[in-house]
Amino acid sequence: MPEPIVRKIVTIVEDILHEGGPKAEHPLKRGAILAVIHNPFAGAYHEEIAGFMKDLEPLGLEMAKKLIDALGGEPSTIEGYGKGAIVGQAGELEHGALWHVPGGYAMRGALGEAKAIVPSTKKVGGPGTRLDVPVTHINASYVRSHFDAMEVGVSDAPRANEIVLALVMTTGARIHARVGGLKAEEIKGEDGLR
Repeated sequence: MPEPIVRKIVTIVEDILHEGGPKAEHPLKRGAILAVIHNPFAGAYHEEIAGFMKDLEPLGLEMAKKLIDALGGEPSTIEGYGKGAIVGQAGELEHGALWHVPGGYAMRGALGEAKAIVPSTKKVGGPGTRLDVPVTHINASYVRSHFDAMEVGVSDAPRANEIVLALVMTTGARIHARVGGLKAEEIKGEDGLR
């Protein structure tokens, strides 16, 4: 498979101070990095596509490191993550699934000992399509305070023969999280769930 051809990379960082309640002592940082790449499978059905996942691994790791840098540069401050893909209209949903392994393992590797599966979403759409990327805690998927999502998209992508690959990270729980459930300080770290 060929090396991914990247047209552009977009980085977004939000500093969330409050959500209508009192100002947070520590603002939540929520960030995304998106790479717009050429889809080598656009326009025709290809039986064998899985090899492209290996080709995406270096891009995934580069994106994960850039996003950590955009959020302050310290991997230990990252508490939540998620990933997603938007496939252009000449592609198919399965082309977005190619991002599962390289996107997820890139973030887990860049963060060190992250144990939880990286939540994911994907869709087919045209330029400007938006995607809600789900977020959970990096070490325990059942930490309710970290259930979140970040809407992402690129105004001129994906073109029909492109894929937008997205990684999302957060530095903590939702601002004003108060609906109970497992707390981050209660994580056992045995299985990525609790």
